Amino acid sequence: MRRIDVRIAAGVGALALVAAGAAGCGGRQDGAAKDDAAREVTCKVTKDTRVGIATGNATGVYYVVGNALAGQLSATTGGKLTGTAAETGASVQNVEQLVAGQYDVAFSLFDTAVNAVQGKGSFSSPQPVKALARIYDNYTQVVVRADSGITSVAGMKGRKISTGSPKSGTEVIANRLLTAAGLDPAKDIQAQRLDLTKTVDGMKDGSIDGFFWSGGVPTGGVTDLFTTTGDKVRFLDITPLLPKMAELNPAYQAGTIGKDIYRTPADVPTIVVPNVLLVRDNLDADVACVITKTVFEKKDTLAQANPAAKGIDLANARKTDPVGLHRGADRALKDLGAS
Repeated sequence: MRRIDVRIAAGVGALALVAAGAAGCGGRQDGAAKDDAAREVTCKVTKDTRVGIATGNATGVYYVVGNALAGQLSATTGGKLTGTAAETGASVQNVEQLVAGQYDVAFSLFDTAVNAVQGKGSFSSPQPVKALARIYDNYTQVVVRADSGITSVAGMKGRKISTGSPKSGTEVIANRLLTAAGLDPAKDIQAQRLDLTKTVDGMKDGSIDGFFWSGGVPTGGVTDLFTTTGDKVRFLDITPLLPKMAELNPAYQAGTIGKDIYRTPADVPTIVVPNVLLVRDNLDADVACVITKTVFEKKDTLAQANPAAKGIDLANARKTDPVGLHRGADRALKDLGAS
């Protein structure tokens, strides 16, 4: 069982690292050249190159860590490689827009990435993506209003529940959990497909009864909710659904949200799933190599943006199968000593 028990940094220190262009300015960057497979990987960027980074909701960890990474790319290459992180709907949308060429790097839940390369779930055919590395884990955070009377996922029947942004990894996990609990996500709940900011607002004003969220911990929006509402909201223990979830994908594992994360009365058992950084399979190998090295060499700086980045571990970096590693990432991980 995995456990992360970190204390919430005041203000989460994230926005101090929003560099290399304001987030939210997504779209095609026209700077990351296509790879020449015959050329040796030097892990050096010699031409001015820009990459777009697809992250997630503005109050989520992808967005914060993505912005910090964008800043570090510029700092470590003397401005030769610059990144712009954009707010998105997260995993599924990120993969779609990555393949379409709108972004060059994408954060994704591992289960979504596996679906992408296998052409399953939200993807009708295998997608041409590769991994830079496995990074930190996402924690499935299922929260309900304390006065809702909901004590399990099955108890959400007929209620207004936010299942996350459309085409997000959160929505994928939410629908799978609902199905595992014996509910039809399309019929048995009043699904509110909201981003985290609107979800938190809905919990505060009582317009929704509960929500699903998959993100690193602490997630800023969830911190805000528990800080402002206190014991008016509470977590659900979803681990009884883990066996059915693990049948769908072995990436789903047991984990614990430490009580210090959101100042809860006790630790919260939950389900975790790893995150991966994805790129198109034809991204320039030197660019892929530099980005990968930066993730691990600047891990401590990324963790200043959000403590979830402390979970970035070189020992797990290559654990992306069946999502293949990009050849530039493979070179970077060899240089870093990750066998």
